[in-house]
Amino acid sequence: MTTPSRIALVTGATRGIGLETVRQLAAQGVHTLLAGRDLGRAEAAAAALKAEGLPVEAIALDVTDEASIAAAAKAVQSRHGHLDILVNNAGILRDDPSLKPSQQTLQAWRDTFDTNLFGLVAVTNAFLPLLSASTSARIVNVSSLLGSISEHLNPASFIYDFKIPAYNVSKTAVNAWTVQLAHELKGTRIKVLGHHPGYVKTDMNKSGDEQNGELEVADGARTSVRLALVGDDGPSGGFFYMDEVLPW
Repeated sequence: MTTPSRIALVTGATRGIGLETVRQLAAQGVHTLLAGRDLGRAEAAAAALKAEGLPVEAIALDVTDEASIAAAAKAVQSRHGHLDILVNNAGILRDDPSLKPSQQTLQAWRDTFDTNLFGLVAVTNAFLPLLSASTSARIVNVSSLLGSISEHLNPASFIYDFKIPAYNVSKTAVNAWTVQLAHELKGTRIKVLGHHPGYVKTDMNKSGDEQNGELEVADGARTSVRLALVGDDGPSGGFFYMDEVLPW
């Protein structure tokens, strides 16, 4: 069993913000587990980063599969004995933007919540014993400003007319879960933080061949990394974008 100073695990990390989060954490000297549903893809992504001299390790983890989650937690226990940072990055968008909120399919809602909320909760619960074994642990939940009820009610907000309900409400639920878990863990060595990565140029934000977004992927990972490395005197239970506190 190896015992580097800090061990991190990032879900949904074979591409986009997740992959860049792995890169940036590893560049800070954190031994980072690159988790993906497809082990082959995770191994290929990890190999590319290891070729750059970064301390990265691949691990199979499907956040919608209980057996996969349990196997991943067992593997981390066997290899490292603890976990210092969990970044819940895995997420999907199944809404059809051409449809009204009431027209979205029930299957889109179920698929979205299975990954964005239930998978996040299941992974967190499975890894809590390993996080509790850390001297200073962080749980970082990748949410979205689209989960902010306050901003959806604000006609001046740029998200006011951006109604993709299954995705939006799943992120509202992630924010609520962040608050609940932070309250449970107050007084412990584990901090729980949620954040909005920004409007990032990722595959999720593509419309056909058109690439939408304002931020490069490297900037989109910055808040995850900042919160993952926050000091013991930092906050817990908040919702952030870069250094800004966001409204629920």
